[in-house]
Amino acid sequence: MSKTIANPNLPAPPSGKYPAKAHARRVAQWIADNGGPQSGIIYLEGQSLRMNEDDDTDAHFRQRRHFYYLTGCDLPDCYFAYDTAADRSTLWIPPIDPAFVMWAGMPLLPDQALKRYDVDDVKTSDELLKGGDSIRSMLQKQQTVIMAIKDRANLDLFQSGSLKECRPEINFEWVRKGIEACRVVKDDHEIAMIRHANIVSSYAHEQVLASVKRAKNERELNAVFVMHCHANGCKEQAYGCICAGGSNASTLHYVHNDMPLEGRLNLLLDAGCEYNCYCSDITRTFPLTGTFTKESKEIYTLVLHMQTECMKMIQAGVKWEDVHMKAHALAAEGLLALGILNRNLSIDKILDTRVTTRFLPHGLGHYLGMDTHDCGGNPNHDDPDEMFKYLRIRGVLPANSVVTNEPGIYFRKFPLEQELKDGKWEGIIDQEVLKRYWDVGGVRIEDDIWVKEGGCENLTTVKSGLEYVEATVNGS
Repeated sequence: MSKTIANPNLPAPPSGKYPAKAHARRVAQWIADNGGPQSGIIYLEGQSLRMNEDDDTDAHFRQRRHFYYLTGCDLPDCYFAYDTAADRSTLWIPPIDPAFVMWAGMPLLPDQALKRYDVDDVKTSDELLKGGDSIRSMLQKQQTVIMAIKDRANLDLFQSGSLKECRPEINFEWVRKGIEACRVVKDDHEIAMIRHANIVSSYAHEQVLASVKRAKNERELNAVFVMHCHANGCKEQAYGCICAGGSNASTLHYVHNDMPLEGRLNLLLDAGCEYNCYCSDITRTFPLTGTFTKESKEIYTLVLHMQTECMKMIQAGVKWEDVHMKAHALAAEGLLALGILNRNLSIDKILDTRVTTRFLPHGLGHYLGMDTHDCGGNPNHDDPDEMFKYLRIRGVLPANSVVTNEPGIYFRKFPLEQELKDGKWEGIIDQEVLKRYWDVGGVRIEDDIWVKEGGCENLTTVKSGLEYVEATVNGS
């Protein structure tokens, strides 16, 4: 009998209802506290089921994250309204369609949905405009504001349809702002789901490390990761896997994942599953032979040092730009010690030239939650300073946010080779030393970090120590 793929020793996933009602209250309170409507109806529509073009099969369904945040509902073609003054939430789900039942079985019924989801009432969508808990009845009780997300709701319903006589004010400003601000700070249930996604993803990373010696192609290791996530209860991937061998790892969001591994030094695996719409995001870099070369070991040790030192800074109240700059200062020190940068330069001078952005071009990390690059970070991609242009978080980290800590060092031939030919880094980069590192490609180490008062907790459980990585690849 073949060995089972599912691991019975992994911790059970979190139990209990998703706290949607608490989220709705938080959003309404945030809106009221920040100058928005003091009362009204928050109205959201879930994602519709779509068909593949020129086909009669369903396209992959992904629930709208703002809708899920206020409902916990992962069904397509649903509607939601929260009357903030009455503190009452209503969810409308699709009614029974006999043709659907023939092909796919019975759908979730309203009484079942009420037990599953943290809402006050569940109706079918054919009751959206009629009945005691319809949108119409909510509007008739008060002169009210409909708070909605532009392009995410059929507002003809309110402006020119059967509800026109109710004359509600339509507000597009506050719901998105309120939800995105509130999503930054996680409650215990959300942390538990991110933790579980990390546990399963970490286990899958461990299985990839143990499979390296048998793989001939990037796609084989990609498949190993996805298989173990799926087998252990996490069918969805949080993002497209990055499985990059050798110099391919210098491309930050490498997409091919199908190149042969022969002759390449290392593999960078950036992969994470999601559990109930909550993501993990983990990167490990390891030697394909089981032993890092001298140059690879030097760069791996540097990146691990960068991550460890930045981890010490992460806590509620820290300014993320300061942690990001710490990573660049450590990168400058390390590249200087290796001779890749001119040893006659000071750290301050190196940072002033922004040359470290050629080796660490991305931000140190980003918020993590229902999206891999979660909302609320207030990035400024128009920032003319290359040091901060791609930083996805600006400002102070709040307690109970989750961030990634993912420093990296990359040897990208484009645009660096051309810049070197043009003399841009004359006297700053030693090209003869640099030549020894091109084949390293790129090294990134990434963990998911729960920000707390006075410190932080690493939710990622797969180890990253150099000795562990080499030993696991070698099967010891």
